[in-house]
Amino acid sequence: MQRIERHACFGGWQEVWRHASTTLGCAMNVGVYLPPQAADGPCPVLYWLSGLTCTEQNFITKAGAQRYAAEHGLILIAPDTSPRGDGVPDAEGYDLGVGAGFYLNATQAPWATHYRMHDYVVHELPALVEAHFPASDARAISGHSMGGHGALVLALRNPGRYRSVSAFAPIVAPSQVPWGRKAFTAYLGVDEAAWLEWDACALVAQARERLPLRVDQGEADDFLQEQLQPWRLQAACEAAGYPLQLGMHPGSDHSYYFIASLIGAHIAWHAASLGGK
Repeated sequence: MQRIERHACFGGWQEVWRHASTTLGCAMNVGVYLPPQAADGPCPVLYWLSGLTCTEQNFITKAGAQRYAAEHGLILIAPDTSPRGDGVPDAEGYDLGVGAGFYLNATQAPWATHYRMHDYVVHELPALVEAHFPASDARAISGHSMGGHGALVLALRNPGRYRSVSAFAPIVAPSQVPWGRKAFTAYLGVDEAAWLEWDACALVAQARERLPLRVDQGEADDFLQEQLQPWRLQAACEAAGYPLQLGMHPGSDHSYYFIASLIGAHIAWHAASLGGK
């Protein structure tokens, strides 16, 4: 682990670290916010998964989350959205390849060697975080858009790993919308039955635990009707008896202005499950 940035922030430190990922076969950057409470011992961790085109920088520079993490004593971990670098496959367009890992384990060539973001976020990254920083094993997860999809799917696929899950404008049914269908065809192949293992609406039906689940969605989001469709998740949760806190927000769009408006409420909501310091 090599620290490449460090900035004093709300009594703590916003850092960026780089490491060689054995899961992804490339170097990865990770944003790490250490609240002031981390100087006194282990703190709970909130993992943030960003959306299409993003790096680790978008969340740490635009969301304003550090203030609230400092108030509640939470470490914030914001990884990149995909493998990156020489030898990592890419594609034309913003919604496939670099910057568009979709937080799954690809099974198809040429993607399968590097595009294993599920295993990276669920296994390799927490092991590094808990070994190198004053982090407890109390974890929560959140994300935006493609990263909201990732947060929902990772939490539903890995019972016992997270204590709460939230999302801003998530892709809730990727097997049913253009962004997801394009990515899943490339990464997972043409067997649509295999796609359901990475679709939150399908996973809710077989969930073995009932995590606190919160989703917030802007009603002025340009992607609401075609790509996001939160009503699909609402219906799936109702059918499965899975409690969902869904907030619809008039005037809010898909941008970080929306995230910044609600990130304090999300962090406080996660802190209630994590027991912040």
